[in-house]
Amino acid sequence: MVIASWFNEINLSNLRGDLFGGVTAAIVSLPLALAFGVASGAGAEAGLYGAILIGLFAALFGGTSTLISEPTGPMTVVMAAVLTNLVAQNPENGLAMAFTVVMIAGAFQILLGILNLGKYITLMPYSVISGFMSGIGLILIILQLPSLLGHDNPGGGVVGNLTAIPSLLSEIRWPELALGLITLAILFWFPKKLAVRVPPQLIALIVGSVIALTLFSGDSIRAIGEVSLGVPSLILPTFTADQITQMVLDGIVLGTLGCIDALLTAVIADSLTRKEHDSRKELIGQGIGNMVSGLCGGLPGAGATMGTVVNIQAGARTALSGITRAMVLLILVVFAAGLTAYIPLAVLAAIAIKVGLNILDWSFLKRAHRVSKTATMIMYGVMLLTVFVDLIVAVGIGVFIANILTIEKLSRLQAKNIYRISDTDDSIPLTQEEISTLAKGNGKVMLMYFSGPMMFGVSRAIAREHENIHAFEKVVFDLTDVPLIDATVSLAIENAVKDAVDNDKQVFIACPSTATQQTFQRMGLIDLVGEQNIVESREEALEKAVAS
Repeated sequence: MVIASWFNEINLSNLRGDLFGGVTAAIVSLPLALAFGVASGAGAEAGLYGAILIGLFAALFGGTSTLISEPTGPMTVVMAAVLTNLVAQNPENGLAMAFTVVMIAGAFQILLGILNLGKYITLMPYSVISGFMSGIGLILIILQLPSLLGHDNPGGGVVGNLTAIPSLLSEIRWPELALGLITLAILFWFPKKLAVRVPPQLIALIVGSVIALTLFSGDSIRAIGEVSLGVPSLILPTFTADQITQMVLDGIVLGTLGCIDALLTAVIADSLTRKEHDSRKELIGQGIGNMVSGLCGGLPGAGATMGTVVNIQAGARTALSGITRAMVLLILVVFAAGLTAYIPLAVLAAIAIKVGLNILDWSFLKRAHRVSKTATMIMYGVMLLTVFVDLIVAVGIGVFIANILTIEKLSRLQAKNIYRISDTDDSIPLTQEEISTLAKGNGKVMLMYFSGPMMFGVSRAIAREHENIHAFEKVVFDLTDVPLIDATVSLAIENAVKDAVDNDKQVFIACPSTATQQTFQRMGLIDLVGEQNIVESREEALEKAVAS
């Protein structure tokens, strides 16, 4: 039973649906795996190895019964950047080091799964996720433009491709551009009803290859070349002392992106199947898949929305579908590997461009300015930083700014929950008995009323009340309606209390929370006020203040 709990939901209760779903998902995966393999710079073989290995191991050990895992557009973009950087720094071992980064990403995902941190991965502002994903989509499109126009990649990443556009346009290879445009036309205008049964990517791949072999047979169309898929050679972890830090950071970025991709897709699968995924197991399964893929020279991957939806729509309900998909893909590749030699690079570039366009968050891009100007600026800022600066910098700055703005809004709301109350107030949150008691103070007692969670943003609001405290002889700090108080606010209250005591004011604190009282005890605040002046109810604190 313990061993069985390690595996995903695998049974024969839905054999026909799972088999059909797996076969359909495999057909969808094949052209995307080839396209992503070429786009990453690691080769078509890396894309195929990744599609098979990640799909198999994530299906075996994951926590979402119908999730299809394979190389995805976002993961491919990050892998391309990692590969380009490492090969430039270390031409001899750069490729092996890039696959080591994939293994590090898998290990990081396993660690997050073991620590059960998956539920926190997606707690990121949507404006940041939208900007990041749209930036990834733009990068994927820009990197494929040279191949679409019939040229090799000029190098230099996004900036290099953009600066090379004038020269690329002046020397367009029209047959290859025509193949790319035909492929895009098929992908855009393929009948939706037919797309449910026949993947448009596969049709585009076949049509483009046939046209290249017939109409453009004499035009030296650039093609993948024959893909030799034997037993993959193991690529042991490779790194150098001066690059290990950067490799680990790249692995964490790749692993985090894979977690977000997989868990968001798992949520989509849940909504379609009315089941609930296990995020802990899913991250462990994804991590195992990426570690094995990196070890065998395959691309990194994650849960793929397109493959998952197709799988479910075809009738899949258990992880047997994912296993079937991996086996079918392996059989297709083994027996049809020779056919890949004729697939034009321009066709694969067009398929990747369509994926990039799909990654763009068109829904939010169209209406972000109507939802929130702040969210719009964050989204576009993250998108531009992702494209032109760095993925880590983009997400880091985006999350920082979004959180700072959120904290600022919450602070303004929390500041409204701090009242300065005396017997002259007309509208105060007190009972009649407490109002009567406060009135007996003859204007000498001030009640500082706090309500709701008190976080560090309200410390300034507390500091602004210091001068008002001086106008009274006695001050009651009322924390009876505060469920949570952080260290910064505790220190702000301590400063207010010290200021009152230094000015010969009597201080009373109403605080029913044992945890807060213990915090005050450790801070020495109770000794400063006097243990007899720390009570649990507001009414008792007011009575003590009036009677003293």
